Amino acid sequence: MAGLSPSPHHHGRGRPKSLLVLSDEEHTTLSSWAADGTSPGPLALRARIILACAAGAANTHVATELGISRPTVGKWRSRFIDRRLDGLADDPRPGRPPSMTVDEVRAIMASHPSTGRRGPTTWTRRELARRTGLSVTTAGRLWKALDLPDAP
Repeated sequence: MAGLSPSPHHHGRGRPKSLLVLSDEEHTTLSSWAADGTSPGPLALRARIILACAAGAANTHVATELGISRPTVGKWRSRFIDRRLDGLADDPRPGRPPSMTVDEVRAIMASHPSTGRRGPTTWTRRELARRTGLSVTTAGRLWKALDLPDAP
C-alpha cells in the first residue's frame, strides 16, 4: 500500500476509512444519547458506535466491543459522515404507518385494568388485541416493543 500515509483511521488493511471528527456539540449530543436510559435502544447504540469510531477505533474493534456486526458499524459510520446526527435516525420504512403507537398502547394498559383470568394487572396479547382493536399479531409486535414479559 505504497503512497498511503498512516492515520488513526487506516491500519493498513481493508479500505481506508473516511476521517470521522466530531464537533464539541456533536460529541455532547452523542454522549448524552449513549448514556441516557430514556433514549431508544437503537439510537443509544448508534451513538456509542460513532463515539468509538471518532476515538479512532477500527470498525472490527467497535463491532467486537459492542457485540454487533462489522457491516453494522460501517453502515452507521457512513451515514453519520454523510448526514451527521440526522443520519442516525431511522429512515422511513415502506408500508402502512402504524395505526397505534407504543405510547398509546401503554396509556390504554395503564388506564384500564386487565380483565383476564390471571388478575387485574396481568395482560395477555389476546386481551391487548381485543382492548385496542388491533390484530393479535400487531398486538404481539407492540408487546415486544413495550418489552413486556411473555404471558404465562
